[in-house]
Amino acid sequence: MDPLPSYGRGRELPGGRYISFIHGDGLEDVVITGQNGTIDGQGEVWWNMWRHGTLKYTRGGLVELMNSKDVIISNLVLLNSPFWNVHPVYCSNVVVRGLTIIAPRDSPNTDGIDPDSSSNVCIEDCYVSNGDDGIAIKSGWDEYGIAFNRPSSNIIIRRITSSTPFAGIAIGSETSGGIRDILVENISIYGSSIGIRVKTNVGRGGIIRNITFSHIYLENVATGIKFSGNTGDHPDARYNPMAFPVVGDIAVLNVVGSGIKTAGSLVGLRRSPFSNICLANIQLQGKVGGSTGSSWDCKDVEGSSIGVTPSPCQQLQRRGSSFCHNAFQLHNFDP
Repeated sequence: MDPLPSYGRGRELPGGRYISFIHGDGLEDVVITGQNGTIDGQGEVWWNMWRHGTLKYTRGGLVELMNSKDVIISNLVLLNSPFWNVHPVYCSNVVVRGLTIIAPRDSPNTDGIDPDSSSNVCIEDCYVSNGDDGIAIKSGWDEYGIAFNRPSSNIIIRRITSSTPFAGIAIGSETSGGIRDILVENISIYGSSIGIRVKTNVGRGGIIRNITFSHIYLENVATGIKFSGNTGDHPDARYNPMAFPVVGDIAVLNVVGSGIKTAGSLVGLRRSPFSNICLANIQLQGKVGGSTGSSWDCKDVEGSSIGVTPSPCQQLQRRGSSFCHNAFQLHNFDP
């Protein structure tokens, strides 16, 4: 089938892509549900084609709905997806609830739930154990996403348990249409490389703004919080190297972690620093209550912090912006 217009080509290979197992386009009032019934994508054959370099097109996932509204996906067990598990793209008014998503830790690109250029989305009460990001919010890829210009917005993610070799909850790296007005709360992440992740790159463009992560529990996670402006590949050589993402107004609040190796790495872009990063009530410890192996790595970023252990870098201890002040006040921290 044709590539997504906001990606310009298949995510893995130039050209088209294979269709997902359950696919719909231009639908309204959609319910995909079951009493914890199982859909097994039998992805091993697809993973091996990826590993051996024999794919002709980008793999299809388990569930993809395009240009649809008023969607409920609930009470299912999704196993062994060939690619991304649940991918609502160009959709609105979507509820994803009560899913159990399982794939081996070495299964390539088996993201759990990826809302993409979609609005008014609620993802709640799900368990994800897979081979890539647990949940990743996306909005198009480089010049194609910039031209398509459809953000992901008004998204709530809550009561999620995740275990993954990548990030439990991620923004990006495909962020070219913009990502805004996101609330992530009451999340538990175990045995993962990264807890909270924001990733983008030169050439993406797009605005990432008004994002709140709150009440996050991390256990045996290598890096608790990681924001980076140099992550992700490009669809082709035609991307604009002057299309810098604008990242700011992000609050990370009420985080508790144990078995954390690195508290945080926040590295923006020299020509587009990440701004107004607000940290409050964060306690990250190493093994058996000890200190983390390393503290914070910060560059081309600025923000404010209250009650953060280990103490963050100087760039995150500046006087608060109105966004940080309001975020702290809303959650009863004294700025």
